[in-house]
Amino acid sequence: MRRRVLQVQTSVLRHLAAPVLALLLGSATALAQSGNPAAQEQGKAPAAAATDGTKDNQRKTDEFIEAQQAINGPAGNPECVWLGRRVVTLMWRDDLDTAFRHLDLYDRFGCPGGHVQASFRCLTRFGSQIDDKVPRSLSDRIQACWINPGAQPQAAAAAGQPAPAPTTAGTAPPATPPAPAAK
Repeated sequence: MRRRVLQVQTSVLRHLAAPVLALLLGSATALAQSGNPAAQEQGKAPAAAATDGTKDNQRKTDEFIEAQQAINGPAGNPECVWLGRRVVTLMWRDDLDTAFRHLDLYDRFGCPGGHVQASFRCLTRFGSQIDDKVPRSLSDRIQACWINPGAQPQAAAAAGQPAPAPTTAGTAPPATPPAPAAK
């Protein structure tokens, strides 16, 4: 009985071995001819990422240079700009624990703490103009507030000025004050 079962298994395996081997060879040949599409796309992605990375690095360098030219003192130093902007970003995103750790580093570099405070105050004034759907909205606003912490939004700046005197339209003469009543 046992011999019969082994003979059946052996004959089944022999009949299946040839088709399985043919299937494996055929699929390997097909993969070799067509190539791996993921590998082809990966070859293109690093080139695009490299140019994006180069542009991003150049933009960061330009921002550091801009800050150094605009700000006198240690707040314009690249390490102070980088750490300070990071602290302001983390504070904006309510990650206060991490912001305080970065603030400790900021202080160790001898950077002025008041500049972080003024920049965050500026950022809160512009909060309505920051859109999470616009990719660089927050970072651009933080850079602008870092360079000029006293900046004011346009609506608030216009509200702070006195309103111009109303003028009459057309050719109508200006209204004359009423004459005093006779007794």
